[in-house]
Amino acid sequence: MKTEIIFKDRLKQLRKQAKLQQKELGEQIGLSANAISMMETGNRETSFEKLVMLAEYFHVSTDYLLGVTDDPAWRGNSEEMA
Repeated sequence: MKTEIIFKDRLKQLRKQAKLQQKELGEQIGLSANAISMMETGNRETSFEKLVMLAEYFHVSTDYLLGVTDDPAWRGNSEEMA
């Protein structure tokens, strides 16, 4: 499915832009480095809860992470920004 390809690529891109190791990102959202690695290679899906946590952490929309839109604009509450 197209969204799986986009999600894994966008997750990796955002992590690298933030200059984070997989372990560091995992610690921020409660996952192991291996889990992050598996998501970035498309070998693991994520829960809605973790998807929202990733969007909040990177200040992007879940639609952007999933490939529904190419607009990464964060529309959440600014107080929720990590």
